[in-house]
Amino acid sequence: MPSTPRSGNSARSRSARPGDVDGDQQPQLPQPFDRDAPVFVISVAAQLAGMHAQTLRQYDRLGLVSPSRTRGGGRRYSARDVARLREVQRLSQDEGISLAGIQRILDLQNQVSALQSRVGELTVELERTRAALGAGARVFAAGRTGDVVAVRAGQRPSRSTSRSQSLVIWRPGS
Repeated sequence: MPSTPRSGNSARSRSARPGDVDGDQQPQLPQPFDRDAPVFVISVAAQLAGMHAQTLRQYDRLGLVSPSRTRGGGRRYSARDVARLREVQRLSQDEGISLAGIQRILDLQNQVSALQSRVGELTVELERTRAALGAGARVFAAGRTGDVVAVRAGQRPSRSTSRSQSLVIWRPGS
């Protein structure tokens, strides 16, 4: 007996789609996937995070997660937002932390991330500056008045109005 094609509503066809949840498994997003793209409506984000849509609205009001908005005012959640919702839920349920405590934790995590980013920027800037100065080599010379001045390699100290004829000899190790 020939088999008839199944409709698109079967359990097998539903679970085969990317992003669907099968039992307790976390959905796997197709690769490559922009984690910051606001693509999930509130009902889908709630299902992915394992919470009620009203909980997402409350978290939005409290500032725990800030989804993007459509022109009509509808919420759109990114994969990063969903991951943050899961983290809020874990901290609240498993660790017993209040929502105010979770907000403080998330704020501190954001500060740490911003500071790490700034350290990276400053490290790059420092490396460029060292390279521009000749791989960290510093050159010193005696100025017209006998002062020791830092100069760039191949550069003479600037002339001053004084015409001193003094000569300073420096011998390292003496």
